[in-house]
Amino acid sequence: MNIRVLLVDDQPLIRAGLRVLMADVPDIDVVGEAGTGAEAVRLAREVAPDVVLMDLRMPGTDGIAATREITAGGGPTRVLVLTTFDDDAHVHAALRAGASGFLVKDMALEEILGAVRVVAAGDGLIAPGVTRRLIAEFARRPDPTPRPRHLTGVTDRERQVLTLVGLGLSNAEIAERLVISPATAKAHVARLFTKLNARDRVHLVIAAYEAGLVAPTP
Repeated sequence: MNIRVLLVDDQPLIRAGLRVLMADVPDIDVVGEAGTGAEAVRLAREVAPDVVLMDLRMPGTDGIAATREITAGGGPTRVLVLTTFDDDAHVHAALRAGASGFLVKDMALEEILGAVRVVAAGDGLIAPGVTRRLIAEFARRPDPTPRPRHLTGVTDRERQVLTLVGLGLSNAEIAERLVISPATAKAHVARLFTKLNARDRVHLVIAAYEAGLVAPTP
């Protein structure tokens, strides 16, 4: 089954360019476009896309508010933020709002398509290295209303696993580091999803930062 994508950007040329570039991709279908956050929320409910490729800076309802509304119901639709690294300080807020990852607008098409596939498959963007650096950058910025994350109900072993997830390690790498089987590592990660109400690994990374288990590199 093809991945259904909703394009959200207030610049028609960007939406048109993405639509043209994705038109010949056999496993991805663009099912709609929106130029505002409010329109994105409405279309997401109407067409139920697998992935919303979401701009953040839009008039009226911005991408963060739209992301929060789209993901609030816990449905299958996932949001992948499209932003610029240098001047957009809202990526961390978007991740908190429920986004499953983010892209930089000057990324190559194949990287964008790969990110869409990763998010559609239910994972988050914690690799390659550019994503780790972006997450670290925005995790380092103080939240307007900081609240230390308490890991209620998380075992010592799960804290170890969460720390390694926060460092960007895969399940296989976690298993090797802790001298456990890959299946056991995967089970620990699955329990962390449930205990921390995390949609994917990106939100486990954020939880690790918020709990002070991982310190962003200066």
